[in-house]
Amino acid sequence: MNTGDTAVTPSKKGFCKWVCMVILLCFVSSAFAIDNPDAPDHISEFLNRAKPFEHGIEQPAHTTQGYIKAYAEYERFLDDELDAVYAQLMAQLDGEAKKGLRDAQQAWLRYREQEFKFIRLNWNSITFGSSSVISRGDYRTAIIKDRVLLLLHYLQNY
Repeated sequence: MNTGDTAVTPSKKGFCKWVCMVILLCFVSSAFAIDNPDAPDHISEFLNRAKPFEHGIEQPAHTTQGYIKAYAEYERFLDDELDAVYAQLMAQLDGEAKKGLRDAQQAWLRYREQEFKFIRLNWNSITFGSSSVISRGDYRTAIIKDRVLLLLHYLQNY
């Protein structure tokens, strides 16, 4: 046989079929990941509702008390959003999935309390001065906002 021959051996043929099958499966599986364009965009809606609170925190004229108030309002908003998206997601689930989400949420609430405790103990006025108010508020709200966004991503599937 010449080195210029391009005969396809059975093993090459099987490999080519395997590669083609993998490529085809990649395209087919990506079709399942396409979101319904008619479904509401819960994430964008949430981010738009959060903007006034985030802009309120960014006001440069805040005093320490102003930051405390702005972060408290933002945290209340986030807690309300968390409760709402959790309820919406629970309404979509049943059986083991519903129990799984309930267990996960209870574990997350315990995690949140421990994080809040650490934040309170570490970012205090003795160690960080008046900027501790900003750090505490920012870290606390980030924890809640991240959970809201995660649950909203889950909800996008329904």
